[in-house]
Amino acid sequence: MTDFATVDELERFAQSNPDIDSLDAFMIDVNGHALGKRLPMAEARKVFANGVAFSACAPLLDCRGRGHDAGGRGASDGDPDGVAWPIAQTLARVPWANTPTAQVMCVMREFGTRERLWFDQRVVLEDIIAQCRAHGLHAIIACELEFYLVDRARTTPGQLRIAANPRTGSAPNRPANLSLESIEDQSGFLAQIETAAQAQGIPLGGAVSEYGIGQFEVNLRHVADPLLAADHAALLRRLVRGVARANGVDATFIAKPFRDQPGNGLHVHVSLVDAAGRNRFGADGGTQLLHQAVAGMQALMFDSLSLFAPNFNSFRRFLGPYVPNTAAWGHNNRSVAFRIPAAGGADMRIEHRVAGADASPHLVVAGVLAAVLHGITHGLEPSTPIDGRALVGRDPSFPRGLWAALDRLVGSHTLAEYFPQRYLEAYAHLKRGEFETLFEDITARELDFYG
Repeated sequence: MTDFATVDELERFAQSNPDIDSLDAFMIDVNGHALGKRLPMAEARKVFANGVAFSACAPLLDCRGRGHDAGGRGASDGDPDGVAWPIAQTLARVPWANTPTAQVMCVMREFGTRERLWFDQRVVLEDIIAQCRAHGLHAIIACELEFYLVDRARTTPGQLRIAANPRTGSAPNRPANLSLESIEDQSGFLAQIETAAQAQGIPLGGAVSEYGIGQFEVNLRHVADPLLAADHAALLRRLVRGVARANGVDATFIAKPFRDQPGNGLHVHVSLVDAAGRNRFGADGGTQLLHQAVAGMQALMFDSLSLFAPNFNSFRRFLGPYVPNTAAWGHNNRSVAFRIPAAGGADMRIEHRVAGADASPHLVVAGVLAAVLHGITHGLEPSTPIDGRALVGRDPSFPRGLWAALDRLVGSHTLAEYFPQRYLEAYAHLKRGEFETLFEDITARELDFYG
């Protein structure tokens, strides 16, 4: 369960940071975005003593802030306020802010009762973690996030364009996978990310230059609390965007920002440990346990796909290289959905490679853990591991677009064993409404096609 921060925590922070004049109090929504209020530091004590009130439907808004009355929240109920309560150990400076600012992550509760909101993805994840632990399954989680650095100004047709290299003053024009030169060219930006992560208690593990032109990946260290791991991923996305803007550019985690470049993924590394913290996958008999976990991931991949690919653009990513279109798995193989990295013993783990970087980290981790739990408790067996490149082309069971994926999500009796059915229905309602809103305007391409 989430621990709330105290006034004492605020006072200790204020004594160490007397220059702070503003506080960002926010919660993380279903899109992984920070929603909340910026308050004068003089009002911070009220936040820590009584919480901060804003619309209770905030956890279930689309990417433009519309609720679509999903789950009967936001319209049918009169859009009541909830209360956002600060989470312990999340109060920190915002190093990229224009003025001395602090932030605290919050969790929404019902007004007056502090009752958990069933439609908050943090609550959904908490409950799946509890299900896992009830079966003696304790997960270690680490997330990897890919993003592009892009120019603030878009092209004339409104497309994104790669940001200029600080050394050359012009945009890079070739891929630079694993290039240390590219890392050095962006060393100032990456150093600021590291400094900000340290200030906010985010366990940043490192950065690499990725396959796409101007694309990078940032890694988080493994932690023993899956909820905390998801929090770290959401906070890191906010941090990277903030530092990028402070440097005059933008960072995009859109799943497929460029038609001819690789997409952005959110890869989740998961292992299981015993009571002493020893890796169960790498221990005697751990191979069977690992196989069952993989089999669970295979069994639930297509049912869960709209959690891993939550919008129209997300499905474009599956057209690119090294993005799984089947439920294949294998050892030391990046062409599959579920990769067993070249490690053993204490480092034995599964890399779940399906999700896009635009997905909710909390729902992605929830989907991964539900699959692990399903595979192990049902003693499932995986398919034969793939040697070499996985099948080119989509599996026949792969949902054909977001709408089909949402239908499959809502109709999955297996997934409903781990996720509340009403949450799956509310999520699908919201994402269908978002999809329809996306196409409200008549586009130039539409006129070219049908005019």
